[in-house]
Amino acid sequence: MRQLRYRLPRQSKQAFQFHRLSQAVPVPPLPHTMQSINRFLYGPTPEEKVRAWQAKLRAESRQLDREMRQLDMATNKARTTVKQLASKGDIKSARILAREVVRSNKQKERLSVSKARLGSIGNQLTQQMAMMKVTGALQKSTEIMKLSSALVKLPQISQAMREVSMEMTKAGIMEEMLDDALELDDDEELEEEADAEVDKVLFELTDGKLGVVGSVGTELPSLQDKLEEEETERTMEQYRQQLNGLLSG
Repeated sequence: MRQLRYRLPRQSKQAFQFHRLSQAVPVPPLPHTMQSINRFLYGPTPEEKVRAWQAKLRAESRQLDREMRQLDMATNKARTTVKQLASKGDIKSARILAREVVRSNKQKERLSVSKARLGSIGNQLTQQMAMMKVTGALQKSTEIMKLSSALVKLPQISQAMREVSMEMTKAGIMEEMLDDALELDDDEELEEEADAEVDKVLFELTDGKLGVVGSVGTELPSLQDKLEEEETERTMEQYRQQLNGLLSG
């Protein structure tokens, strides 16, 4: 019996040959696949590390902005209460709360300086990226180490800055900080303000009439006066606790 053979059309034969050829020739991996493999084997690239650090610094900067806004709100309430206490002649309570206002002003200044330091580190890292195109590697920076050492002492961002500092140390940008550099310093100026600064706040909030409103009569306090004093004490304690919570971080 005669065997029948099926002949493929010319186009189908070419497609079949191309399919076999494509299977024989290996297809190079896509660029993003190579990046994933390199990241798995060698970790993030220096550029990726710098971008990650800068993102963390921006996040901590926004956190300080929130802290300062909350501090402003609490301080404004306390300043209003100081005026009310001074107008009633309760200079002792007004002075106590004015001391908290002085502390909050110093804390806001400290937060503002810390935010500027975060920005400086970010700028230093941007310069590192530019230099890396020439040198091929990240360079050690004493300025970044100095700024980081100051920032780890701020309770609000201490943990995040410790982590970033350790990563930058591994990358060779800075040396390992000593334990005494990482310890939080107790700023005595935040705990014991000079009387002159408290007097300055009182003078400002009372339009220079502190001596006038400070004169206290010799009459015995009435029941209404006692009730108002107790209410004032509760309000003042509330503001003090709120400010202390913000100041302690």
